[in-house]
Amino acid sequence: MAVVFQKTKGLTNKETHYCPGCTHGIIHRLVGETLEELDVLGKSIGVAPVGCSVLAYKYFNCDMQEAAHGRAPAVATGIKRVLPDNVVFTYQGDGDLASIGAAEIVHAAARGEKITTIFVNNAIYGMTGGQMAPTTLPGQKATTSPYGRDVDHAGMPIRVSEMLSTLHGAVFVERVSVDTPANIRKAKKAIKRAFEVQIEGKGFGIVEVLSTCPTNWGITPVKALEWLRENMIPYYPLGNIKDPAKTEEVK
Repeated sequence: MAVVFQKTKGLTNKETHYCPGCTHGIIHRLVGETLEELDVLGKSIGVAPVGCSVLAYKYFNCDMQEAAHGRAPAVATGIKRVLPDNVVFTYQGDGDLASIGAAEIVHAAARGEKITTIFVNNAIYGMTGGQMAPTTLPGQKATTSPYGRDVDHAGMPIRVSEMLSTLHGAVFVERVSVDTPANIRKAKKAIKRAFEVQIEGKGFGIVEVLSTCPTNWGITPVKALEWLRENMIPYYPLGNIKDPAKTEEVK
């Protein structure tokens, strides 16, 4: 009998700890599939963050390194510079990357470090109890903003991809979502391209993935997907922002 679908070798057999309806599992699979398809599992090194995906080192079937909160890009930089022939990536949430780790991600991108960042944006702090994050939308409720984010007090949410795209060293920047099968396929394509850019030695690459958090949003998994489409995508538009292939075409 022909095999038409099977688990990727890029993931271990460890059962994940994520909440029901969380889309981290989908994103994990896309990364695992990509590493397997590019035949780089044996030389890949991932850096796990602090946050919901803190246990990523148990799930990806490659060498993994745990980093202190927000420091994944700094750790990845050290690994890549010591082992330049390896494929190095960070897997980070919006609290880890855009708040405590904002300086690390900005400067890694500015320096053009040849690493790949998978940035999972669910607009809230997940692991620590649903606090307002730098990406929380205007009016969105959180445990630290029970009446909704007040932009006069907390400012507007940070569009990380657009911000990093202004830096010369960031050569691949794309925002995707995993709310529908069609968008999942596009997300896979973007993640694969980001790793290819690193393998080609072009510079820093990041894929921002819009994700859900049914538990801290206080809604069902199905409603969470709808909320993402109706609220997050209008503020965080999907699409490629920067690709070295486009730059070369212009030249």
